[in-house]
Amino acid sequence: MKSTAMALWIAAAATAAPAAHGVFPYRHFTERLPNGLTAIVIPMESPGLVSYYSIVRTGSRDEVEPGRSGFAHFFEHMMFRGTKRFPGPVYDRIVTGLGADANAYTTDDYTAFHLTFAKEDLETVVDLESDRFQNLHYERPAFQTEAGAVYGEYRKSVTQPFFLLEERLKDLAYDVHTYKHTTMGFEADVKAMPGAYEYSVAFFDRFYRPDNLVLLIVGDVEPPPVFALVRKYYGPWRRGDQAPKIQPEPPQKGERAGEVKYPGRTLPILDIAYKGDAFDPANRDLVAAQLLEELAFGPTSEIYKKLVLAEQKVEFIAADFPLNRDPPLFEICAMVKNEADLPAVRGEIDRTLQRYKTEPVDAKRLDQLKRRHQYAFLMALDSPEAVAGALARFVALSGGIEVVDRFFAEFDRVTADDILRATRKYFTPERRTVVVLKGAQP
Repeated sequence: MKSTAMALWIAAAATAAPAAHGVFPYRHFTERLPNGLTAIVIPMESPGLVSYYSIVRTGSRDEVEPGRSGFAHFFEHMMFRGTKRFPGPVYDRIVTGLGADANAYTTDDYTAFHLTFAKEDLETVVDLESDRFQNLHYERPAFQTEAGAVYGEYRKSVTQPFFLLEERLKDLAYDVHTYKHTTMGFEADVKAMPGAYEYSVAFFDRFYRPDNLVLLIVGDVEPPPVFALVRKYYGPWRRGDQAPKIQPEPPQKGERAGEVKYPGRTLPILDIAYKGDAFDPANRDLVAAQLLEELAFGPTSEIYKKLVLAEQKVEFIAADFPLNRDPPLFEICAMVKNEADLPAVRGEIDRTLQRYKTEPVDAKRLDQLKRRHQYAFLMALDSPEAVAGALARFVALSGGIEVVDRFFAEFDRVTADDILRATRKYFTPERRTVVVLKGAQP
């Protein structure tokens, strides 16, 4: 049963968004502090549990200075070094004592730090998190140690075929945009990172600012006391985010192709990528492409049934058409069992795309897929951590969660003609980059 304070808040808050008018099932409450920090609170039935996401709207996309890639990912690590008040070991001890689960991850477009804990520890967590975001402290030796560890992580990653494939694909597909490097960064930049202590301090001061941070707090909470804590602990933080000027990628004028020689044993991997569009929930072509991902290459698609189940020529085939702040790569990837079948598999992919450019998808199948997407999204929202995790990318891309309902509303409007138009728009030779990875011969 809701408390009186909660009831009054729901009745009066102008920033409360009702759940009844959209897909997202929970009411959410938003407050923006004078310093630019945004806090979003989502009360939900989750006895005693709270998930706390700090979403920094900075990722590898923002690494615009030559020779300085990898710093967004670096700070995913460095933020756990702590402050003068709560040094790293003290922070770890407190979090462990709370029985909390604390972690972080970095993407092209944002960095997310998250904890799940008992609601009675909320103020402790707000205190801890606000302190490290405002007062991160590290000396040169600690920086160099962590930078060395990050380079060790890079060297471990390059032993994996899919990492090498992604690295080559992005570098080949982009000329000037910062999506040209992976989230981890160019190897030369990561290797040189221990000598960039002063730059790291400037990077933190530039991007870890209240006007570049969104707090997403979900679970067994009431908005008024949560916002009071946010104001208390984050209110004194001074604004100062300086958005970098990202150089737009010029239009691609023809297909690009490359090959990766993997030193270990692996099946050949074919990755065909096409440049898409930046995230915009009103872009019907972009939304239609999200449905095409499963229509054309999902487990119920014709090509999957043929290549994976019937002919067994590939270990897997899948598509990934991501949502990004700037135009990403729409990828179709297949692990082929026999290198001699690479041309045939590519031919099947080309024929599949051509079919979706010329033959309208069955309306019944399209409607079923739209319902299944919505159902899967809703069914996954079963815990505070799951809700916050599902919303993090939308929050990073737009600064709020209102785009979720707009995005799914556009899903409902997609027609067979929209699928035709999107396929013809995105999947053209001019937008295409093809990379094949081959392992060492036995």
